[in-house]
Amino acid sequence: MADKETDKVNNSTGETPSEEQHEMGFFDHLEELRKRIIWAVVGIVLGCVVSAVFINQIIEYVLLRPAVISHLNLQNLKPFGQPFLYFKVIFIGGFVIAFPFLIYQIWKFIEPGLYLKERKWARSITFFTTLCFLTGVAFAYFIMIPFMLNFASTFGSDKIKNMIDINEYFSFMIMMMLASGLIFEMPMISYVLTKAGLVTPKFLRKYRRHAIIILLAVAAVITPTPDPINQLIFFSPLFVLYELSILVSKIATRR
Repeated sequence: MADKETDKVNNSTGETPSEEQHEMGFFDHLEELRKRIIWAVVGIVLGCVVSAVFINQIIEYVLLRPAVISHLNLQNLKPFGQPFLYFKVIFIGGFVIAFPFLIYQIWKFIEPGLYLKERKWARSITFFTTLCFLTGVAFAYFIMIPFMLNFASTFGSDKIKNMIDINEYFSFMIMMMLASGLIFEMPMISYVLTKAGLVTPKFLRKYRRHAIIILLAVAAVITPTPDPINQLIFFSPLFVLYELSILVSKIATRR
């Protein structure tokens, strides 16, 4: 009788008896969390090692390239400005390299609390979250930052020479790339919120006009020039991301 009752419960939840999960205790969760944190730290350390090995190439051919193209004059104003700058780039580069592995560790921690069907889409999220983040970083690096630096190098009087602190330059680069990477996570956030039952396609369509106003405001803030053409250039991918979020939410609802 107990087996039949168990089968009825499993059928009512849409899961087969083989999909029944082993319940973890409080200390089991703590142990799993400790394990995932250790692996995450190991991933960041290995990423930092890789970043340190190629630090000169990262500095010269990646981070300094937009400044060279825009003909910006960079200078160091602190005695140990460059050593600290190199360590900062090594750490952030290690974090970016280890980002897919960090997302994987987060989902491995969540995985024991999911049914088998939920685990399948959870694994996919790891890949698409990384893809969205890297796409946002690439968009900032190849489109947003060149526009902004070109405007900064040509704006103002010719009698005023722009001498930009190297630390300010790198802080600007890192901030823009990380912000763009997070913004491009919009479709994945929509997917997760839809799966959690917090967002629906109908809700996103209903407030599309409100979202457009917010996205225009965001584009106006990050656009280096006040003309509407450049604002539309930055607004277009944001609007596409919002529409893609609606489509992703619709797919998640059907599944």
